[in-house]
Amino acid sequence: MARILVTGMSGVGKTTVLNELRRRGHLTVDTDYDGWVLPDGTWDEQRVDQLLAEHSDAIISGTVENQGRFYDRFDHIILLSAPLDVLIARVSRRTNNPYGQTSEQQAEIANYVETVEPLLRRGATLELDGQRPPTELANSIENLITNNASH
Repeated sequence: MARILVTGMSGVGKTTVLNELRRRGHLTVDTDYDGWVLPDGTWDEQRVDQLLAEHSDAIISGTVENQGRFYDRFDHIILLSAPLDVLIARVSRRTNNPYGQTSEQQAEIANYVETVEPLLRRGATLELDGQRPPTELANSIENLITNNASH
């Protein structure tokens, strides 16, 4: 059992990896959907508090300004990363999320890679290459869960 946060820039593959982990039977929460993020772009802290209090085995994804407030409640904080050109290509062609379609949003992503990703890297306990196949990334995350359970 482990609480894991998967974080990273738009287009890095957080949702895809969570979908694979959910398919494998894990409890996952993608905070980009279903009202987890408030209009100011931060997590609904009361709702995240409740989720973490009720589940010791959740895999959560998201990248928001206040996520660091919860780091001490996660066993692992995984940063998925990929080169900017990969991120832009992915957000340009995805159909499940409109963010990243405009040149302004793509410029914002480029800015976040320079300014936000280094902060995420400092808080991460592990960085994984978001260019790896989702099944391999899910295997790496499952290994963390297995290793956590054996300690």
